Amino acid sequence: MISIKQLHYALAIEKTLHFKKAAEACNVSQSALSTAINELEKQLGMMIFERNNKQVLVTQKGQLILNKARQVKLELDELLQISKSDNQPFSSSMSIGVIPTIGPYLLPKVLPEVRHQYPNFKLKILEEQSHTLVDMVRTGAIDAAILALPYPIEGLMSFNFWQEDFYLVCHKDECPQKTQEITSAELATETLMLLKDGHCLKEHALAACQLQNPKQSADFGSASLHTLIQMVAGKLGTTLVPQMALDQLTYNESELRAIHLNEPGPHRTIALIIRPNYVRTDELTILKNIFTAQLTDKCS
Repeated sequence: MISIKQLHYALAIEKTLHFKKAAEACNVSQSALSTAINELEKQLGMMIFERNNKQVLVTQKGQLILNKARQVKLELDELLQISKSDNQPFSSSMSIGVIPTIGPYLLPKVLPEVRHQYPNFKLKILEEQSHTLVDMVRTGAIDAAILALPYPIEGLMSFNFWQEDFYLVCHKDECPQKTQEITSAELATETLMLLKDGHCLKEHALAACQLQNPKQSADFGSASLHTLIQMVAGKLGTTLVPQMALDQLTYNESELRAIHLNEPGPHRTIALIIRPNYVRTDELTILKNIFTAQLTDKCS
């Protein structure tokens, strides 16, 4: 009979494409892992992996088996979560992914209250780009992900907990005087600096302004809002920052001003993304409510 252990080993090999590395990840000897995979292939009557001294490849039929194995593992993990659950929320650990343009600004605002209310809750945080986190939620590699919407999440569910607008951040010497609101038509797009391509924050900012991708210096390409703010402080241009990040990004920058982008909003929505059959939705609802309350208190 095929065992869960065999499927676990096979998925580890698929991830590493290396028997030794897979064995190390599974905390077993390479010989034990190889024996288990050989027995699995014998039981199935087919090869899952092609291997020689230089490389490991997944066979075409083997990929079908691994896809099914991943589904089995996901269902088993959720079965175990049900068995571990009791009347006390957050009695078992949870893994949540977050994108880099949210994590540094959201987590300091919400995690202290989560820790205060649930001191024994073991929360694992992983920071990755949106497309990676969506894949990890789908495959069950993480429990949930915190993303900025709109973003393609077909087949997944969202728990929206915050909506916000963008603000134009500029040096006080280069800002319109006494202006509290600015429209996209009034933006000097030739000096507007945004994150490099691939960040959904850039796409949301452009959508809020109803702009095409503005031309930026060929020498410029930042993956960090902190870098953009330092460039603004150096009078190299302006940038757009979400409300959530304003206080942290401009805290020590008295030379900067923030002006609300007066375009139809909200400009982006922050949400927890989960699988439709995720078994801990009650706990995610608790987290969502804590996040909303803390952000309302600290960002309003």
